[in-house]
Amino acid sequence: MTLQKGKLFGIGIGPGDYELLTIKALKVLKNVPIICSPRSAPKKESIALSIINPIIKKRENGKSEYNYEDDNLKNQTSSLKILEPVFPMTEDKKTLEKHWDEASELISKYLNKGLDVAFITLGDPSIYSTFSYVQKRLEKSFKIEVIPGINSFTACASSIGKPLVEKDEILMIIPKIDDRIEKLLKEGDSFVLMKTSRNTEELENIIYEQRGEKEITSVQNCTMENEKIIEGFPKNKPYLTTTILKLKNK
Repeated sequence: MTLQKGKLFGIGIGPGDYELLTIKALKVLKNVPIICSPRSAPKKESIALSIINPIIKKRENGKSEYNYEDDNLKNQTSSLKILEPVFPMTEDKKTLEKHWDEASELISKYLNKGLDVAFITLGDPSIYSTFSYVQKRLEKSFKIEVIPGINSFTACASSIGKPLVEKDEILMIIPKIDDRIEKLLKEGDSFVLMKTSRNTEELENIIYEQRGEKEITSVQNCTMENEKIIEGFPKNKPYLTTTILKLKNK
């Protein structure tokens, strides 16, 4: 009899507030035997893992909800194992691919044993997510289900208390400000500038010099206890900083 392979779940756990986890994400995380949460360095804590810490504590204390109503979660072990492969923050492609390959091999080892694995990621798995690198490597060999999560920029808009776009306005999501920024600023109305910590003063000045009315709001550690909302670009830029830019009357 051939052992049925496990299923890989790519789970978006939202921007930071535990209460923003979806019901579907909670259901899987309370039952799945393996949780994979990459960290950026061997001794650096995974932010994603810290967000779901309440679930982990309950499971470690024997208070997990093992009521396998979902056929995809049947025949799993009741114990929880945490995998924390390193996905370094580097621009070196060979180094990155080496770590993505190693993580994929590690995950496949458990999937081949018939165990389901939940790969957790901040925000949504389909938007600039580390999960995509593993997904591409494993999608031909295993069943994969992606569970969406609340992304950072919609959460930031909620914290600010203003809509991202209205009527027929065009929204652009920019992961890194580079020499394309001036052209992009002419095409959109609202802009999400991801990873604001990468911005240089020179590039920020390009935005400040745009004609017409503009609104620039940055949110640090969105939905977390230490959330901070700043008008304009902040001087101190922690990793979890997103800037929302609105241009009018261009």
